[in-house]
Amino acid sequence: MSTAHDIRPQDLADDAVALVRRWLAEAASLPADASAARLAGVLSDPNGLDFTVGFVDGVVRPEDLAVAAERLHELVPKTPSFLPAPMRGAIGLGGALARPLPGVVVPIARRVLRQLVSHLIIDASDAKLGPAIAKIARDGVRLNMNLLGEAILGQAEAERRLEGTHRLLARDDIDYVSIKVSATVAPHNHWAFDEAVAHIEQQLLPLFARAADASPQKFINLDMEEYKDLDLTLAVFMRLLDRPEFTGLEAGIVLQAYLPDALGAMIRLQEWAAQRVARGGAPIKVRVVKGANLPMELVDAAVHGWPSATWPTKQASDTGYKAVLDYALHPERVRNVRIGVAGHNLFDVALAWLLAQRRGAEEGIEFEMLLGMAAGQAEAVRREVGHLLLYVPVVHPEEFDVAIAYLIRRLEEGASTENFMSAVFELHDHAELFERERERFLASLADLESITADGDPEHYRVPRPNRDQDRRAAASDSVAAHLARPEVASRVEERVQGGASGFRNTPDTDPDLPGNRVWGRAIAERMVHSELGAAAIAEARIADAEALDRAIERGRAAAEGWQALGADERARILHRAGEALEARRADLLEVMGSECGKTLDQGDPEVSEAIDFAHYYAALGQELEQVDGARFVPQRLTAVIPPWNFPVAIPAGGTLAALAAGSSVVIKPAAQSARSGAVMVEALWEAGVPTDVLQLVQFEDRALASRLVADPRIDRLILTGAYETAETFRGLREDLPILAETSGKNAIIVTPNADLDLAARDVAQSAFGHAGQKCSAASLVVLVGSVARSRRFRGQLLDAVRSLRVGTPDDLTSQMGPLIAAPSGKLLRGLTELEPGQHWEVEPAAVETGHPLAVDRNGDAKLWTPGVRAGVQRGSEYHLTEYFGPILGVMTAETLDEAIDIVNDIEYGLTSGLHSLDRAELARWLDRVEAGNLYVNRGITGAIVRRQPFGGWKKSAIGAGTKAGGPSYLFGLGDWVDAEPE
Repeated sequence: MSTAHDIRPQDLADDAVALVRRWLAEAASLPADASAARLAGVLSDPNGLDFTVGFVDGVVRPEDLAVAAERLHELVPKTPSFLPAPMRGAIGLGGALARPLPGVVVPIARRVLRQLVSHLIIDASDAKLGPAIAKIARDGVRLNMNLLGEAILGQAEAERRLEGTHRLLARDDIDYVSIKVSATVAPHNHWAFDEAVAHIEQQLLPLFARAADASPQKFINLDMEEYKDLDLTLAVFMRLLDRPEFTGLEAGIVLQAYLPDALGAMIRLQEWAAQRVARGGAPIKVRVVKGANLPMELVDAAVHGWPSATWPTKQASDTGYKAVLDYALHPERVRNVRIGVAGHNLFDVALAWLLAQRRGAEEGIEFEMLLGMAAGQAEAVRREVGHLLLYVPVVHPEEFDVAIAYLIRRLEEGASTENFMSAVFELHDHAELFERERERFLASLADLESITADGDPEHYRVPRPNRDQDRRAAASDSVAAHLARPEVASRVEERVQGGASGFRNTPDTDPDLPGNRVWGRAIAERMVHSELGAAAIAEARIADAEALDRAIERGRAAAEGWQALGADERARILHRAGEALEARRADLLEVMGSECGKTLDQGDPEVSEAIDFAHYYAALGQELEQVDGARFVPQRLTAVIPPWNFPVAIPAGGTLAALAAGSSVVIKPAAQSARSGAVMVEALWEAGVPTDVLQLVQFEDRALASRLVADPRIDRLILTGAYETAETFRGLREDLPILAETSGKNAIIVTPNADLDLAARDVAQSAFGHAGQKCSAASLVVLVGSVARSRRFRGQLLDAVRSLRVGTPDDLTSQMGPLIAAPSGKLLRGLTELEPGQHWEVEPAAVETGHPLAVDRNGDAKLWTPGVRAGVQRGSEYHLTEYFGPILGVMTAETLDEAIDIVNDIEYGLTSGLHSLDRAELARWLDRVEAGNLYVNRGITGAIVRRQPFGGWKKSAIGAGTKAGGPSYLFGLGDWVDAEPE
């Protein structure tokens, strides 16, 4: 006798295809959805997607009507021919009149777009929401309401979104809502997973209580978009439903099948839910979706050097979707976990329905589709299965632009030929398209064999997550043990042979993976009492001129042997150094937190950068010997004097560059970060860099630093620090070649063409990362035109700033750590005094905790909350002065050119940013702005070796001007002579 486990999805393929044909025929007999057909026609036009996305981005998004009018005028030539003639005519006329009459034309144009997409989103206003619900809901149709809103940059907006969801759930005509956990709280430090779970649980408790207390009970679905929220959402969901008061509440959660993690997560939820039901609890529901955040997942992975979290192909995602359904749709399992089959691919829907029927699990399945998408097909499915759940986005009319992300995803799905939705209106009449989708369905079904094994959960080959990084694996290794591993030796040799073309950036640590979080928490717990590097610094102390003289002589003498090794052997040692730095990643994070107040999220990318310097400069050093017609002559001794604000990456960068170029090095870390520098140097020694070739020094008398620089036996100076320091050193010895990266007073310009939410986020992150103690930090934001009056931008920026959690680095919830020392001088003035016409939008204040990492040696507070001062005038002290702390000044300009002039007034030119979606503005800014590193529609801090070399203009640089981490950086670390003829 056959059982449910004997029925395989592959055996239902022909029946599923036949059912799809029947549904399509039935849908074709129903009245056409004119709005959906019109939008589909627009997207099938060659200009359709560009026009529609451009309209959404350029006409709907801007607050400034004049800006929207200009974008409308530019879009007219792209108007899709599929639009009805009256609509095309209205757009053409509107484009012609937009410039002189923006206040009249733009609102009308926006209404045209709303009409085009009105079937996808409904109005959240009280007057219209009720009638809309009544129109959509009918026998067999339930609604899953999702309130869209502004980007969550701070706690105020999160509270507003949560309150809006409360209001929806309180309505008599709404019994089902969806909300993302990321929409309930301000952005959090992802290293603080346990704390975030507890906080979100408390935020959601009243909402779940409202659902549980209703009669009948209402339904809450926890949604998610990003991979980084997967573990978080699962933990919050299970923790909430484990509470005694919610034992009888049924609630739901989403799983995204384009993640290999989905099947494992489903099994985990099934096992947990089975125990819950066995205790007398209610079942749960899992809404299975394909996933709609692929572009951002790919970007996130590329930026951090991580594997993509998703399946590599659409077909693999489709197979993953079927694997989850195959596992879940068994009668004994749907008693614990009901399944929501969410999607419009009729082949998958048919397969799921047949599978549930044949296995006797149809009572535990529900079908879900998006409002307004292929309504005829949705109705055919509803008639077959007897029910349908519609996912309904709701938005307040004055905030229609917040629907942009949702709309663009829907538009891209409709335009992409890889997606089922691109053919949804033509499947019935076009055999070729039907056959295309049928073949895709059958191919993904055939691939199911690689995952399933006769439906037996004990024999499922559960896919491993693509992201399996676990720093704990090497945490117990010494550097020697790490370097002795065969795979490490093999990597070193591959890099020596691969050269610069084989260079790959080092992945940062992923804090959203459980093993890494355990590893990171252990590091944070060691910070307070850490003494790492102390012994090495004690041994490195230079007490007098005689000791300094001996160190210089040792370095010069050792250079001969270092140079004699040749570039390949030096590269081999430096690649080992990169491996050694990786092996000591935990130590480096511990000492940076202990000594300099670096939080893990700030420190970890810095360690990756140091590792990248080792591998990249090793390869560039090899290339110095491969220049046709020229010969590189290394220097014998280079002095490296780095700052305290990047206590590992910058010291490592200068040191490794000089070593790669064949020079010996004397490095004197800043006193405030001496232990951090020492741990970095120890790693290089352990990798095989001789101790005479690389000498660590620390001076008891500050005058010895000047003596070092002035000594004629020093061939090069690599310096990062204040411009005044560089000038002082240059005055000591005018013939000394200096490569110096100095100060920065950096600004971000925001124009009315910007995505204001994105701009506010990037300004806040750029201003207050590492408490503003980055030479690249945004000390100014210049608001152009109407942005200066934008309540949206101001509200989002201030919400983001006020929500930053200030604390010590051993507290993983901290988003902004302490200053390097209690503020004094100009920094204290910047934190406490205003100039005429200025006022505090957010006033900074000292935080008195008594925590050992929050006070200096005198017991004075190093923790300060961030400050935002408005009314900064052109030419004022604040406009022109680098303060190096958590202060942001707000300036205004009438035009982009004036804003650029304001930025260029500053003597420094290190980093600069522009937020604008207008290509002409971007071109203008690129042509005129005076800075070495330019950032468009993103934050202005951070540099990535090779991909994003770092260096400034004007008073932000002294020397040859080559950029750190760039292909030409080593050129200035020696001399060039003509090569001898062969």
